Amino acid sequence: MDYYEILGVPRDATPEQIKEAFRRLAQKYHPDKPGGDAEKFKEINEAYQVLSDPQKRAQYDRYGKAFSQAQAQGGFSGFESFRDWVNWAEAMRETKAEEGFESIFGDSFDLGDIFSEFFGFGRSRQPTRGKDLVLPLTLDLRQAAFGGNVKISLRRFEPCPQCKGSGLAPGAKMQTCPLCHGQGQIRQTRSTFFGTFSQISICPKCHGKGQIPEKKCPYCKGKGRVEVSRSLEVKIPAGVNSGGVIKIKGQGHFYQGRTGDLYLKIDIKPDPIFQRKGDDIYITQEIPLSLAVLGGKIEVPVLDGKVFLKIPSGTPSGQEFILRGKGVPHFRRRGRGNQIVRVKIKIPSRLTKKQKQLFEELKDQGI
Repeated sequence: MDYYEILGVPRDATPEQIKEAFRRLAQKYHPDKPGGDAEKFKEINEAYQVLSDPQKRAQYDRYGKAFSQAQAQGGFSGFESFRDWVNWAEAMRETKAEEGFESIFGDSFDLGDIFSEFFGFGRSRQPTRGKDLVLPLTLDLRQAAFGGNVKISLRRFEPCPQCKGSGLAPGAKMQTCPLCHGQGQIRQTRSTFFGTFSQISICPKCHGKGQIPEKKCPYCKGKGRVEVSRSLEVKIPAGVNSGGVIKIKGQGHFYQGRTGDLYLKIDIKPDPIFQRKGDDIYITQEIPLSLAVLGGKIEVPVLDGKVFLKIPSGTPSGQEFILRGKGVPHFRRRGRGNQIVRVKIKIPSRLTKKQKQLFEELKDQGI
């Protein structure tokens, strides 16, 4: 067989063209889809496994049919029977469904992962835990600066309340897994162009336990978990910034007796008064012309209240003053940033007759 013809790409095709052709054909011929073709699907995957790997592709381009024949000899000889292979493939599909994939061709799906597992090209996999949960969390500037408790809502998988996560129906027992025969592992052996290799991987049907439910829990259908909505109160540390991530251990999805973590991705809303740069904050404060000329004190807002700022006489517009320690608290360490106050002189657009007379007198004096 010609792998390039199978994928319908030229021999100088780019990796992107090969991947796109594979995705399109795999969707069309997948056995679980109407009109799917398992044999054609297998050929497509085999071609992709070779052409998507630069080293294998170079060997294929050099040795041609000899490489194809050696690759084909690997097959699924590691399974005791065709029935075992069918059971294994079905268990892999169930595993993917239980792990929460909406579609095996979703955007978050790694093409090399499921097909390498499906056809024996992949690496051994360890027992999985519940998936981590990633949620966006929008805070205002003061919440981000000083932290505190925040309520969030989420949906996640939790242990089934009926079977307590076991997947067993009431009164049922566990029985030996028919796929791995209680070993919790599957051994696969394949011959390649470079020799014969054996691979031991976790059994996809019992997930390494060696046992499966005799009768599945009717509430969760043997999965041991159900999806629920939750409202949680989480603690936000002081000093978090936009783009930062807060990890909350053990608050992710539950799966096979283990729970993932919750990650909150922080986004901070723009503040109408303050502008944040790192742990420093900036503010523009208007002052009257008379204050800029004569000097005095003004009241300035800060994150945790108000303070008085002394304005020296003769202060020009755009002058910056630093209020030390009035910025955002440093994340997970002591101290705070600074607040920078930039003054802007307010020029009156309309003057009374008396004000205009006074400015005329100042003008005559060269001021």
